[in-house]
Amino acid sequence: MPSEPIKYIDRTRAFYAAQDFRPYNYAHHDSTPFHRLRKPLAECRVAIVLTAVTNGDIPKNLRGAESHAIADVPEKFRTDELSWDKVTTHTDDRQSFFPLEVLQSLESERMIGSLAPRYHFVPTEYSQRNTRENDAPALVDACIEDEVDIALLIPL
Repeated sequence: MPSEPIKYIDRTRAFYAAQDFRPYNYAHHDSTPFHRLRKPLAECRVAIVLTAVTNGDIPKNLRGAESHAIADVPEKFRTDELSWDKVTTHTDDRQSFFPLEVLQSLESERMIGSLAPRYHFVPTEYSQRNTRENDAPALVDACIEDEVDIALLIPL
């Protein structure tokens, strides 16, 4: 029998309240910066953006995204320090959160134009201000440099 979805926002609010912290201020935007594709999906370059670390410790005080060659994707990413529901899911299957082989198959079938030459790591430890002022601009710059049309965002 399936379990109820985990109510992360309610849990976060209760967690902060139990420690006498002020309520967490979730990001809110009046407009969404998404737009329709200007060309068919079969002509688009796709980049992968995720919060899993390639190796070592999760970087602290990192300003902006880190980019890595798609040819150098590790067999396993470092995810154990990230906060996610480890009771009902896991990251043992890299394809479940980094669908490289699926995207390569879609590329060979000409469902997407191409896979970007790099994938990108963005940290999850930052404030919304750091995300807006450092991570997002660095990611946008990397995607522009790689001529990316679509970024597949995969947070853990």
